[in-house]
Amino acid sequence: MSHLVHRNLRADPPLAASGQGIWLTGADGHRVMDGSGGAAVACLGHGHPHVLAAMRNQLDKLTYAHTSLYSNPAAEALADMLVGHAPGGLTHAYFVSSGSEGMEAAIKMARQHFVEAGQPERFHFIARRQSYHGNTLGALAMGGNAMRRAPYAPILTDAFSHVSPCYAYRDQMSGESDAAYVQRLADELEAEFVLVGPNTVAGFVAETVVGATLGCVAALPGYFQAMKAVCDRHGALLILDEVMSGMGRCGSLHAWEAEGVAPDIQVIAKGLGGGYQPIGGILVNDRVLDPIRNGSGGFMHGHTYQAHPMACAAALAVQEVIQGENLIDNVQTMGRLLEAQLTERLGNHRHVGDIRGRGLFWAIELVEDRGSKSVFDPAKKLHARIGAEAYALGLACYPMGGTIDGRRGDHVLLAPPYNATAEEIGMIVERFGEAVDRALLG
Repeated sequence: MSHLVHRNLRADPPLAASGQGIWLTGADGHRVMDGSGGAAVACLGHGHPHVLAAMRNQLDKLTYAHTSLYSNPAAEALADMLVGHAPGGLTHAYFVSSGSEGMEAAIKMARQHFVEAGQPERFHFIARRQSYHGNTLGALAMGGNAMRRAPYAPILTDAFSHVSPCYAYRDQMSGESDAAYVQRLADELEAEFVLVGPNTVAGFVAETVVGATLGCVAALPGYFQAMKAVCDRHGALLILDEVMSGMGRCGSLHAWEAEGVAPDIQVIAKGLGGGYQPIGGILVNDRVLDPIRNGSGGFMHGHTYQAHPMACAAALAVQEVIQGENLIDNVQTMGRLLEAQLTERLGNHRHVGDIRGRGLFWAIELVEDRGSKSVFDPAKKLHARIGAEAYALGLACYPMGGTIDGRRGDHVLLAPPYNATAEEIGMIVERFGEAVDRALLG
């Protein structure tokens, strides 16, 4: 047994020996298509020469400098690239080492904003059930992933409460129009503001496209505009978690571009650095920063490795590739192809209830019966069986259970790299469809 603590303490995982493009090769020689980019991380695949060259160049110049003394050119250039043109009013960037750290920074930034704006009573955050915002205690408390929260519930703060997600497949009532469903959710958010005290709410937090917990669920048209209207009415911030769905994954650099709103704070990570180095961060507007800039003058937060030169150099190179190779366009084109081929292969499958997503961010939800949308017995762990069959067939996907309430429901994600080819999309769907069939026969 390994001396390294793995996710599964009863069995050691296979060793990954190398990666190139969309392919991963294990120490045993087994080659696997990385059809999910790990956890929707490897947006350029593995071993991209431009990114590796940038990392080597940075390695020769500067590997670390503490931000209490220095900034560094890579961090400055990355910030300029992301917010130098102030997308949606976002004007500043703050870089950390993960999505969870990014969410913690967002929580603290929002809280400090209101303290320094003379509204210290604002400390409460409203998020959504069946969401995921990270594994640190603050981010876990904010998230609505019931399974992950359960063991730590006694030590999670009650400064967070949760409302329903926009999950039309299961929660939109028969005969209810999209507009009526969106209004019902807006009314629920309004009621939550009133319940906790509207003057105590610092912000509403949501994944723009819900990631692993619900499985690539995009909101209905008008949803985020309605949620923002509630926030604006009560003076609260809109905080969007795009750790998984952002930085090109959904067919635009920022997933909120498709929603007709812009956040006050946006959390980014996975597609920012593509897994080449650990990096995450927040993008923030002047509305949030001005009271802090004009008050204490400093953000009361920090990490040893924030704005790390190697991480920022890698992320800058990843973003250069995305722009230089017009990969957002490819995400849109290959995303349409992936949707079409998944629909052709699995759209009439009696145990596939929903196929959903955007860009190169797709999932299927498994059901025992399509008509009633009844789920499989959680003890069967169907999602895990699909993942295992896919791996045996040479495909890595991202299986998850507890879709509905943290215990019931199965779904599986696919998130190929932005530079995936039509041939690779075809291979992914072929192997994935076969894995679903095999798992259901087993």
